[in-house]
Amino acid sequence: MSTAPHRHSIHCFLPPHILTEIAKNGTEPQRRFAIDTLSVDNSFRNFRATNVVSGAQKTMRGAMPGTTAALKRTIYDANNEQSLPGNVVRTEGSEATGDASVDEAYDGLGATYELFLEGFKRNSIDDAGMPLDATVHYDVDYDNAFWNGSQMVFGDGDGTLFNRFTASIDVIGHELCHGVTEVEAGLVYQGQSGALNESISDVFGSLVKQYGLKQQADEADWLIGAQLFLEPGPKRQAIRSMKAPGTAYDDDVLGKDPQPGHMDDYVVTVADNGGVHINSGIPNRAFYLAAVAIGGFAWERAGKIWYDSLLDARLKPKSTFAAFAKLTVSNAQKLFGADSDEAKAVSQAWKDVGVL
Repeated sequence: MSTAPHRHSIHCFLPPHILTEIAKNGTEPQRRFAIDTLSVDNSFRNFRATNVVSGAQKTMRGAMPGTTAALKRTIYDANNEQSLPGNVVRTEGSEATGDASVDEAYDGLGATYELFLEGFKRNSIDDAGMPLDATVHYDVDYDNAFWNGSQMVFGDGDGTLFNRFTASIDVIGHELCHGVTEVEAGLVYQGQSGALNESISDVFGSLVKQYGLKQQADEADWLIGAQLFLEPGPKRQAIRSMKAPGTAYDDDVLGKDPQPGHMDDYVVTVADNGGVHINSGIPNRAFYLAAVAIGGFAWERAGKIWYDSLLDARLKPKSTFAAFAKLTVSNAQKLFGADSDEAKAVSQAWKDVGVL
């Protein structure tokens, strides 16, 4: 087992470019909410830049042989303060509380655990039965959710633009998957490796939602965070679209979705750790294309290929899109055969987005 120190990162769901647009274009209350959230998130990003971007290391998990998989959830209430974890309000096996944030967090943790256990034979975040903790009602009108290296944290939203951040189950799955990526690959949160980090979380966040709804790939909406908007509509569909990056929103307050879906439109920027929430649209679309081409339930074959690639020892902390793409093709061939439809679909998907 590795004795190298594990460097935790803090991953916020709502990207800074959306909050910046709200701070410029929103009403006075909306601008204040956005600026307050950016202020809190900025301290997290500074922590992450110091502790993670400089060089993440892959950490060997300490799986315990013979341990029976058992879900153990604890939900805390921060009572609109920033102190973590807060007061215990629901534990594993206890009845619903009637507080939507508490009960949605509890159910979302369970749904994510179930997908990884049933779909990929993984026993929690670390594959060693790690208890799943979450804090709700964090801060006042906080427009975000994040994984801090040991637990989930959810804000209540501002009440004008954004709903509570427990309302989208794919948001919960997305953030918990950052923990899986942290354990298995330590993808550096910068540039293409950081965008891969974000994309992998979107992939498994979407699969959590699809698994719960028992949707096949061609039935899913492939939207991330669709339940976050208080007034959704054609111009406010979601935070991201895996099917059609760049189309999730186009709004006077939020701005226009900047995600590209092809390497020709790759965004070179110093903001957002090199555009990790922006350029993730490219590998997101590759997974969507592969999953729909393969067909059936996306977690069964396409998801298995991506999961095995995440665990692949050849995946390095600073891997590029092309390096990860080649791993997915290799793992598709290993799982289903060199000339299989699955391997061909994965290869073609990466070609269609200009990576291979």
